Amino acid sequence: MEHEELIEIINDWYTLHSLELFQYIFFMIHEHEQAKDLMQDTFVRAHSHFDMFDGNNAKGWLFRIARNVTIDYLRKQKTKTLVTNPFILFKTSNPSAEHMVTASETERELYFALSKIKRNYRDVIILRKIKGFSIDETAKILGWSQSKVKTTLLRGLKALKKQLEKEGYSDEGTERDYRV
Repeated sequence: MEHEELIEIINDWYTLHSLELFQYIFFMIHEHEQAKDLMQDTFVRAHSHFDMFDGNNAKGWLFRIARNVTIDYLRKQKTKTLVTNPFILFKTSNPSAEHMVTASETERELYFALSKIKRNYRDVIILRKIKGFSIDETAKILGWSQSKVKTTLLRGLKALKKQLEKEGYSDEGTERDYRV
C-alpha cells in the first residue's frame, strides 16, 4: 500500500471515529487534554501498526488500540485515577452555568459512580452500554471471550447499581436496563 493511501485511510478513520474514541478515553481517565493526546496516540499507533489490521471492523480495532494506549498511560501514572469530585468533569471547582445545564445531575452521578468501580467493570459498561458495541465487538476490543463479557457486564452493572445506591442515588419508580 502506498504511503499516501495509508494516510488517507487513517484520516478517514479519524473523521469517522475520533469523537467516539475521545469520549471513550475521557470516560476512562477524566482528563480532557490528556484524553485528546491519547486519542491522537491511538491514530499514530494505528498508522504505525496498520500491517496488523485484518481489514475487518476498523472501529473495533481502533477502540482496542485506544484501550491499550489508555491503560499504558494509567500504568505510567502509578496512581489510580479516581474522580473524587463530580466537578472534575469540568476541570474546575466552579463550573459555568452553561456547563451545569449541559451535564445533568444523573450524568455526573453516573460518571462519579463509574470511576469508583473496577476497571474491567467500567470498560465493559462503557463499551456495551454507553458506546453500544455488541457482545462480539466488545470481546474483540477487550481481548476476552463473549462469555467473559456477559459475566463481567452483569457483575459490573450490579457493582455500578450498588455504588450509585451507596452515593445516595435512588432509582425508585424508574426501570433500569440491566440486560446484557
